[in-house]
Amino acid sequence: MTRVPALDYSHGISAIDSGFVQPWHTAVHIVVERGRAALVDTATNAAVPRVIEALAERGVAPEAVDWIVLTHIHLDHAGGASALMRRMPNAKLCVHPRGARHMVDPSRLVASTIEVYGEAHAREVYGEILPIDAARVIEVGQDSRIALAGRTFAFHDTPGHARHHVCMHDEASGHVFTGDTFGLCFRELDFHGRRYGVPSSSPTQFDPEALHRSIDRILALEPGAVYVTHFGQMRDVALVGADLHRLVDAHARVGREHADAGAARHPRMRAAIEAVMLEEAARHRWPLTREQVLDLLGLDIELNAQGLGNWLDAARG
Repeated sequence: MTRVPALDYSHGISAIDSGFVQPWHTAVHIVVERGRAALVDTATNAAVPRVIEALAERGVAPEAVDWIVLTHIHLDHAGGASALMRRMPNAKLCVHPRGARHMVDPSRLVASTIEVYGEAHAREVYGEILPIDAARVIEVGQDSRIALAGRTFAFHDTPGHARHHVCMHDEASGHVFTGDTFGLCFRELDFHGRRYGVPSSSPTQFDPEALHRSIDRILALEPGAVYVTHFGQMRDVALVGADLHRLVDAHARVGREHADAGAARHPRMRAAIEAVMLEEAARHRWPLTREQVLDLLGLDIELNAQGLGNWLDAARG
């Protein structure tokens, strides 16, 4: 029997390949403790059968899932939450207070996704997003804690990518689940045993100063590893953190340099971000051609340019 593609780490932690976008792009992390399980992020509705099968491969029934944790409510992280909650009757959903109401009533969340991606694309990729019973939703913010079979997870408020973002510190392993706050770490960029992160300023709530503080908050925990949704475990935490700080500044600089470009602002920012990422590829000698770098990062470069635009517009009030 073919197993669900996954990476299994220590401490009962696994990164399940959700199949979203392309292989090894978007993870659903599973934590198993004494036969009980927690999920961190859900990917989209299309990932639900994979998650159920991956749990079964690890000896966990849907009824043994106690927690579904959303680092934030962007639909590549939260789109499968309502479908999984219907399959996992004992699970509670943990989500930032700013995001909780949008999981109970997802109409505005769906509308904002359509605004970014267009209705046809949003419906095709994310499917139907259904409401979740408010009684099953737990709001988690700075210093909130939950327990999985006696194993404690502590939450940290980590805005910058989104105001509704939390990271989860696993006190048993000392590791941190970082969603998008600690960047995107595509496996195609792995080189000479090292992993590399790039920041995400995706629409609509990018805030570079807040993101710097959130990265520092994660670094202050001194985790032996972090788990990013895109994709999996990173152990070069201090090195990646330094890269992210530098690249967040580079993105903010792009925004400021093109803030007054009018109708040309977006294409100019996109071209400037492409140049930043190609410079990063050369700096680290990523094993990709120029075309491969731009193909791999093309969607995120576009979204980052949109995120910079939203940030500039918000600053102007």
